[in-house]
Amino acid sequence: MVSTRTSSLEDFRYLIGWIQFVPKWRNKNLSFHRKVGELYIIFVFLSSLAGIGIATQATGGINTAIGFASLGIVWFLAIFLAFTSIKKRNLVMHQKMMIYSYAACFSAVTLRIYLPLQQRIFQDFIIAYRIVVWLCWIPNIIFAYIITKNIKTSTLDVIK
Repeated sequence: MVSTRTSSLEDFRYLIGWIQFVPKWRNKNLSFHRKVGELYIIFVFLSSLAGIGIATQATGGINTAIGFASLGIVWFLAIFLAFTSIKKRNLVMHQKMMIYSYAACFSAVTLRIYLPLQQRIFQDFIIAYRIVVWLCWIPNIIFAYIITKNIKTSTLDVIK
C-alpha cells in the first residue's frame, strides 16, 4: 500500500511554493526564487521518477497504477518543460509549466482531502482509492489550464 503520509520535504514544497507565484515578492527576491527553483526542480525530478516507479505497487490494481504513473509523467514533463523554457529565457512557458507542476505537486494535498470523503461515500477504501487516484490530480491540471490559458507575454516580468 502506498503511504499517504506527508513528509517534511512535501510540507516545505507547499509552504514555499505558493509565494513563488507572487510577482512583487518574486522580483524583490529573485536570487532566492532561483535557489528555491533549483531545489524544487531536483526534488520534483526525483519525486516524479520515484512516483512512476512505485506506481506499480499501488493498492487497487491496474487503475491506480496507471493513475499514479500518469501523474508522475505529467509532473515530470511539466518540470522538464519549465526547466528547459527558463534556460531558453521563455518566461511565458516557464510560468505556465511551473503552474502545471505545482498543480501536480498539490495532488498529494487533494488526495488527502478527497480520500476520507470518498471512503465515507463508498464505505470501501479500495473503491474510494481507485477514484481518488484520478480525482486528486485531474481537476488540479484542469484548474492549471484555466489559470494559464490567459497568460500573455505582457503579464510577465523580464528576467534581469
